Amino acid sequence: MICPLRPDRVRKICGTFAFIEHRFVQDGFWSDVDCHGLLLYLFLVMVADRYGLSYYSYDKICTLLRLTLDDYILARNSLIDKDLIAFDGRLFQVLSLPSEPKRTKVELLSRREQMEREDPATIHQLIEKSFKRHSTV
Repeated sequence: MICPLRPDRVRKICGTFAFIEHRFVQDGFWSDVDCHGLLLYLFLVMVADRYGLSYYSYDKICTLLRLTLDDYILARNSLIDKDLIAFDGRLFQVLSLPSEPKRTKVELLSRREQMEREDPATIHQLIEKSFKRHSTV
């Protein structure tokens, strides 16, 4: 039998419904969600009632999680697309995990125009070059 490292601090479930299945990590859901999506998902799990429902508004979520509105929308939509949450405009529901993760299809960037439009590092580089040109003028 394995003994806890800190027997005085064994975690107990005391009236809360916050629970994440091991499958979330083991089956690849964790690795398929970006950091803002994980933050939002974990928050919704923690605040949900026994049906997985949460009434937190977007402005309260953004404030508590320190997310911009754009980051919140991208994270929320990503979780909806991955079938992890449902949302009706005011109410969230954390859903039971689907049988397997819905993988996001990634289009490979191969042309310079694609890199300049979609690659964050290339876009950052272009912006920096633009500022350097303007500061020397």
